[in-house]
Amino acid sequence: MRKVKFINGGFYHIFNRGTDKRTIFADNYDFERFLQGMREFNSLKPIGSIYENSFRNQLRFPTPKLVNIVAYCLNPNHFHLILEQTKNGGISEYLKKIGGGYANYFNAKYKRSGTLFQGRFKSIYIDSNTYLLHLSAYVNLNNKVHKIKDQKFRSSWAEYIGDSNTRLCNPKIILDQFKNQKEYRDFAESSLLDMLQRKEMRKEMESLLLE
Repeated sequence: MRKVKFINGGFYHIFNRGTDKRTIFADNYDFERFLQGMREFNSLKPIGSIYENSFRNQLRFPTPKLVNIVAYCLNPNHFHLILEQTKNGGISEYLKKIGGGYANYFNAKYKRSGTLFQGRFKSIYIDSNTYLLHLSAYVNLNNKVHKIKDQKFRSSWAEYIGDSNTRLCNPKIILDQFKNQKEYRDFAESSLLDMLQRKEMRKEMESLLLE
């Protein structure tokens, strides 16, 4: 039984990583396959196999959706999502679909078996709008937190600042609270800088305590 209860209209920080901290996105195609799963599995109705659907040469826009994707980032060995549940059981069903589908793809591609992710996904209820805004900055700019090169990272940042035609997430939930995209960009970069400074201060304090 999960400690966090998922309610419709609630916002949640969802995250997980590879078992034993292993790489789960080894190349560009792996990133794109997970993003495809995020898009196609966000459907209340079964969609069948992504692999089989790819031969039908048609775009899919499944409705109604299980969740609203507010922001996301994919790092080499872990991912973060900010989700709003829109249907009963939506978040659990969505993560079951994208996690299971991607694990099957990954194991087949790399000729491995067994668990890919480190247990069940983790979840935190976002209990305030301030938390939601700052978390969006953390997720969108997560590559800077971990000092990851752009080619080994994917996030919704480009959708937020207008550099992408992709429509995977719903940035309006955040952007409608700002005058324009530039104001959000300034907020996110400033917020992240503050987070990184606090992170460095914490490391320094831990170092001093160990001396």
